[in-house]
Amino acid sequence: MTPVEGALWLLARGFAAFPADHPGTYRCSGIGKGHDPATCEDRGKHPCVAFSRVHTRDERQAYRWFAEHLRNVAVPVGAYRGRDGRRLLVVDSDRPGAIEDTAADFGERHAPTMRVTTAKGAHDYYEIPADLFLGNGLGALRGRFDGDVRSGNAYAISVGSVHATGVMYELDDDRLPAPAPAWLLTALQTKPVPPPRSAGRSPRQGSPLLPLVSFVLESRESERNNRLFWASCRAFEHAEQGDVDPRSVASALAEAAVHVGLPEAEARKTISSAYRRNNR
Repeated sequence: MTPVEGALWLLARGFAAFPADHPGTYRCSGIGKGHDPATCEDRGKHPCVAFSRVHTRDERQAYRWFAEHLRNVAVPVGAYRGRDGRRLLVVDSDRPGAIEDTAADFGERHAPTMRVTTAKGAHDYYEIPADLFLGNGLGALRGRFDGDVRSGNAYAISVGSVHATGVMYELDDDRLPAPAPAWLLTALQTKPVPPPRSAGRSPRQGSPLLPLVSFVLESRESERNNRLFWASCRAFEHAEQGDVDPRSVASALAEAAVHVGLPEAEARKTISSAYRRNNR
């Protein structure tokens, strides 16, 4: 499919769509805070609009976006409403067979659903209950699944698009999104406390870093960044006083933030801001 054909296919099945950068343009056409289109090297994925507000289900707008301009097609995950108000979950496998292997690891069988193949693996589209808000955390899949998940305020590059490598995003299974299997929903809602990775010492029992890690792990989606910043400031204060190994702070708190769904780059940026504040 061409981008406009991909967009129209999605719209006909109840999805919304919006334009994202296409690697065939001279430079990145994406937007976003801190994003420099002139130096962008991660082509083909950046949204061209504020996608949580600006997306369409209108065919005329799709023609304007995707027939008149060279753009990739993206789906705003949070805008989807299926049967009985069901929401959307996209499982992004970083290699072929990743979700099938993970299902087997849990003693289950993969449930086929709408699938779009990508440069590395595939996107599987599932419906989840209307009252279930998952976010982008992996839960118990962390360390057992080669990929990530997208739900809520997230997006997925979709059919009709082109990866920076030249690989097309193509339909592998064109059925409508199936209900997410129970084992997958249970795994995504299970949040075991991860052991902190560190180049230095791990937080020892009784360390002031442990309650700060727990504080981040208990964050709701709307407060993750604020709680991470506060915990990082307190942790670096303890590090200055010699109460905790400073090499453990960033790795332990970043691990906790990623565990509750914060992107790693954003988590480390927040931790760095807290470090600079404490070292003015």
